[in-house]
Amino acid sequence: MSDPVFFAPSRRFNADEVAALTGATLLTPDYASNEIVTLAQADRGGKGALVFVDGKRNAGMLAGVEASVLLCSQDVAALAPAGVAVLVSRHPHRDFSMIGRLMFPAASRPGAMTGETGISPAAHIHPSALVEAGAIVEAGAVVGPDAQVGEGTIVGPNAVIGPSCRIGRGGSVGAGAAIQHALLGNRVIVHPGARIGQDGFGYVPGAAGLEKVPQLGRVVIQDDVEIGANAAIDRGALSDTVIGEGTKIDNLVQIAHNVRIGRFCVLAAHCGISGSVTIGDGAMLGGRAGVADHLSIGAGAQIAAASGVMTDVPAGERWGGVPAQPMKQTMRQIAMLRAMAGRNRDETKKAGRDG
Repeated sequence: MSDPVFFAPSRRFNADEVAALTGATLLTPDYASNEIVTLAQADRGGKGALVFVDGKRNAGMLAGVEASVLLCSQDVAALAPAGVAVLVSRHPHRDFSMIGRLMFPAASRPGAMTGETGISPAAHIHPSALVEAGAIVEAGAVVGPDAQVGEGTIVGPNAVIGPSCRIGRGGSVGAGAAIQHALLGNRVIVHPGARIGQDGFGYVPGAAGLEKVPQLGRVVIQDDVEIGANAAIDRGALSDTVIGEGTKIDNLVQIAHNVRIGRFCVLAAHCGISGSVTIGDGAMLGGRAGVADHLSIGAGAQIAAASGVMTDVPAGERWGGVPAQPMKQTMRQIAMLRAMAGRNRDETKKAGRDG
């Protein structure tokens, strides 16, 4: 049985075209016609491959590299092997990604899994729902009463769009995803299995135990947001949960009720954001970071992976650790602990010899 090819290039490029598209400088005009048929890591490469190397710290990847075209920074260009078209770029990784999106558009934006167009006869569309022309609703998907799906959006197999939800244009709702009590902007990508708009985790003690607090808010997701597989975003209690324009949320992230995330933020996998947290524009949270409720993380702040944020984080600062604190302070404490452990180990060994 032959292996399937999941991503075939939509077209091929030569080195000269890559230079024109990216603004990179072609240092080897004799190889301007070198053709690209695939993308690869620099240490794997191969004939017909486009590879990139960014900075001297990665210069070792150039040893023995085989490729047709190399995108690299100026400081390593002289190390490129013979026979390769060398393109000097200020942003090699970014330019490499741009060419990749042009060559492999299906890898950048989800397509219909069943290959269907329009509304599948096996989908369930409520009579009061509006699905604009050009949208695709695949087999098993459900679009509820008064819901709307915009032109060019794909609703994958067995996905559920709840009553009165609004899904903008040019987006994607992955297989098995569920969206309720939510308004999504244009070009929003929701990966398979994500859950958006379920009730938040709100309870108060009562005579018979924990009693539920009604969750009456919505989820508002602005344009160009991407939400990873099996992520969960709770609707607000009395106000809305809001995800700002261009923010990217990784797989398995939990965002609680009333959270407000700014524009162009990045949340890596397994982050947990507690209720009523505010995250400013451009903030970045590493994998498994956790944020306690009612806190504020300032614009442009960076939170290291596996950190536990217990207090507000000022704008632009880098914090890490448990509990999280400014990164320099965390690293000093780690260095002190290592030094103390080393002294204790030496003292233990000395005591053993003296004994």
